[in-house]
Formats: sequence, C-alpha cells, structure tokens
Amino acid sequence: MTTLPRILCIMGSGETAPTMSSVHADLLSRLGPPPVPAVLLDTPFGFQENADDISERAVEYFRRSVGHPIQVASFRNRESATPREYEAMIARVRDARYVFAGPGSPTYALRQWRDSMVPALLEDKLREGGCVTFASAAAVSLGAFSLRVYEVYKVGEPPGWLEGLDLLRVAGLRAAVVPHYNNAEGGTHDTRFCYMGERRLRALEDMLPDDVDILGVDEHTACILDLDERTVTVRGRGAVTWRRRGHSRRFESGTSLPVAGLKDVESETELLGAPCSASDHDHDDATAAATPFAQDLHTVTLAVDNALAAGDVDAVVEGLLAIDTQLHDWEGDTLDSDERDVARASLRQYVVRLGEVSRTGTADPRERLAPIVDRMLELRRELRLDGEYGIADRLRTLLVDAGVEVRDTPSGSTWDLAADASGA
Repeated sequence: MTTLPRILCIMGSGETAPTMSSVHADLLSRLGPPPVPAVLLDTPFGFQENADDISERAVEYFRRSVGHPIQVASFRNRESATPREYEAMIARVRDARYVFAGPGSPTYALRQWRDSMVPALLEDKLREGGCVTFASAAAVSLGAFSLRVYEVYKVGEPPGWLEGLDLLRVAGLRAAVVPHYNNAEGGTHDTRFCYMGERRLRALEDMLPDDVDILGVDEHTACILDLDERTVTVRGRGAVTWRRRGHSRRFESGTSLPVAGLKDVESETELLGAPCSASDHDHDDATAAATPFAQDLHTVTLAVDNALAAGDVDAVVEGLLAIDTQLHDWEGDTLDSDERDVARASLRQYVVRLGEVSRTGTADPRERLAPIVDRMLELRRELRLDGEYGIADRLRTLLVDAGVEVRDTPSGSTWDLAADASGA
C-alpha cells in the first residue's frame, strides 16, 4: 500500500470561498489515487440552528468549486448522539484521507471532542498518513491553548485560554493558533488577531507558558505544514506570522521554508505597534483591509460606473455578468456576512440604471439632434434675411417648446438643450 503524505493545513478563513478552492484541490490530489475519501467534521457549528444548511453548502462547495465530493462526519452534540451515530462518525473519520472542519465555536468543538476518539483519530492522520485541514474556529483548536473567541469578543468575559488539541506538537511546534489574524471588520476599533485586538492579545500572551508562542494565519490564507518534508508553505491572499511576546516575523504568501524556521523570530523581528485606529484605515486604497469578496466587488462596480459614464453598454453588461458570477462562485462560503446582500443590491441598482439607458440611449442627444436643429437655424437665418420675421420667430418658439434653447448673438445663433430636456 502506498504511504500517504502527512499534512496539516491551517486556514485563517475563506475555507469555503473561491480563494481556497485550489488549496483544497491540490491537497486532495496528493492523497493517493482517487476516489480520495474526504469528510467534513461538523462539530464546531453543531450548535447552530442552520447547521444543516452550512453542511449542505460546504458539500456543494467541494463538489462544484473543488471538484471533489466530501461526506459529512456528523458529531454535533455528545449528549444527544446515539452510539450508532457516534460510531458512524468515527468510522468515516478513520477511513478518510482528508478531514476538514471550519466555522463555528472553538469552545463548543473542544467541549464535544474532549474524551471522544476525535483527537486521537486526527493525531493518527498526522502521524500515519493523511491530511487534516482545519480553518477558522476549528483552526483555533489545533494549538496547545485555544482562544475563547465568542466568550471574550461577544459576551465580554475576561481574556483567557482553553486547553487545545495540541496537534501542532506533531510538527514540533508549541503554539496557540490565531486565525483571522489580519481581520479588519472593526473599522475604527481593533479586531485583528481573531477579534482580540492588540491590547487583549498582549494580555493573553502573558498568560501563556514561556515555551508557547502564537501562530497567526491571515484571512483567506493557508499555512501548509508538510510533516514528511518538515516544511511550511504559505498560500493565499495574506501571510503567516510567528509571534513571541509582542515580537513577530511575517511570512508572505508564496513563502516556503523549514518548519523550524517559523520560530526564528530573533533573526528578523518586528515589535508590534499600538492598536489600529480610524486613521489607520484612512488611506487612498479604501479596499486594502476589505475581504476578497468586497475587493472584487469594488473592482467590478468601479468598472461598471466608468462604463456607464462612457456610454459603453457592452462593458456594463460584462460587469453585471461578473457580479452574477461572483455571487455564484461564493455561494458555498459559510462566512456569516452581508456582503452577498450588498452585491445583490448593486446588481439590482445597475439593472435599473441600464433600463434607463435603454430608454434614453448612450449617445449625447445633442449629437442626434444637431443635423435637424442646425438646418432649422439656417432656415431661420434665411427667413430673417428675407424679412420673414414672423415665421422666423415662430420657428424659434417651436424649437424652445421642444426643449432647444436658442441664443442670438451678433455673429449668429447658437443652441443647446434645456436642462430638463438633456436626458430626454
């Protein structure tokens, strides 16, 4: 039997977004001949009322965007799971070559997995062969200690740690995993470091044992640990950061290095600054801190606005189709956000504006009317030269009634459209 590679992939976010589909696909392609058994472990979001919907969207995402089927290994609640359901989940995880988990609550997931076979099965994948891909909330559980994200950020409990799965020790690392490392949803307040912000993260660091550092993974970014080659590779839109007591080293996307090199903070350190403020976001590129979805939408809407201003109907239609495609591509994303609602609202707005263009046309109405109005003014000039002032004045009145402003000057007559007729 072919020995499977041993891989631990940590995603900061975007685990079911187009940004991470190629990462999933590449990892699956390394796990032996198809079909590669893959499972979604639904525990982190098992408490949510829309858990079925999240599972369905993730399964569809893997089918459509990754090009690979995935089954749900369901273990939502240890109290209500029957022995048959529990054993079915264990069998699916044990047989899988690819185990994936993502959004939800790390605290809830750890509470359900504690004293179950799940941690041992995951460790077995990393020691014997297979790939464990944990993202967002699930990623938090991988470290020696885990953030209590909801409890601190949403409920207001004091910062503190939970005991994590400590699966990073298989890679020889002692760290707490912090996904959403570069989060900027707060705008005027600091939501970096998985919504903790700099102030709370410094307090949390002081609570860690001296031999435990922090591994930060930016949003829509993957930190891929190849446990056979002892290497780490960074892919996606952001970076991976190793942080030790306020000092950090950042590894940009495309970087590949030995796992031991992650911890070499001393050779290139950066003392982290104060929490970000409103001024930190006040720069020329308003989308620098936006999500990939928002960045792509901004790019398209800017192009559509320019196309409308230029009267380029073909470019407008291409932009509307691009927004529709973006909505379709991101359907599987499990992130709870209003971004898709914003995109739909933009699409509807542009459809209305395109309807207005269809009535009025894109050409300047002055260009369409010029051949007629110029000839009428020439006829009026001839009538005046022949002394037919009454007919000439009547002709001028008809033009004014039609929305054409006529101005008589010593050098001749000029015209323009009245303000209320320029869009007619």
